[in-house]
Amino acid sequence: MKEGAETSHGQLLNRALEPVLAFLDNIGNIVTLTFQTIVWLVRPPFRPAQFLAAMDFMGAQSVFIVGLTGVFSGMVVTLQTSYALRAFSAEGRVGGLVAVSLARELAPVFSAIMVTARAGSAMAAELGNMRVTEQIDAIATMGVSPVQYLLSPRLFAATVMLPLLCILYTSVGMCGSYLVAVLWLGGDAGAFFQSIRDFALPKDISMGLIKACVFGFIVSSISCRHGFYASGGARGVGVATTRAVVESCVTVLVTNYILTQLLLDM
Repeated sequence: MKEGAETSHGQLLNRALEPVLAFLDNIGNIVTLTFQTIVWLVRPPFRPAQFLAAMDFMGAQSVFIVGLTGVFSGMVVTLQTSYALRAFSAEGRVGGLVAVSLARELAPVFSAIMVTARAGSAMAAELGNMRVTEQIDAIATMGVSPVQYLLSPRLFAATVMLPLLCILYTSVGMCGSYLVAVLWLGGDAGAFFQSIRDFALPKDISMGLIKACVFGFIVSSISCRHGFYASGGARGVGVATTRAVVESCVTVLVTNYILTQLLLDM
């Protein structure tokens, strides 16, 4: 009876610790694989075509969805802010407030989420499919590092292109803000632009760009990890893709708070 009770307690302890151990194992795999990817970035042979293709996939092909999201984000934030400021007769300040909101928070976060949904999921699915069909093993058999050939270009492209998409998001978001505040609600265009000059500072843009760089790095690292280590056939690829998207989005939101706290204190 005593041995049975000890076995039961041991099983319960293992079940309780299993999620924690799985989480730590996931973090360890991401850190290890990302470190290897960074090391291979500066080691020959260099393949410019792979980097350009990854930058095109991450950046150019994400322009439409990021721009569309940016326009309507700027419009809805302006609409809400205008109605809130109307109570204080301060509608002329809406341009500056929206500009700061877009540059600091909305542009980097929503750009990262859009890239995760479009490119991060595709990366995880593509790499997972290559893993389960043994294409990655075939690349290694030919004497080519799969990490250098497949992962390094994706990590570089996401880190470089996401800040550019963040700038695009902010720009088209302010166009949407102008459309609502001036053309639809009848605000004064001069007051709109003056409020942007009064409120928006270079450090607001730099804060958003720093966040975008970090978010691009995070999204590519997590997506590549789940795709690279996928297993279990088609179902395993689907699970890996889902986990990549969910973990990337959650990590971006958590990291956003940490970066905001650090950058505001600087």
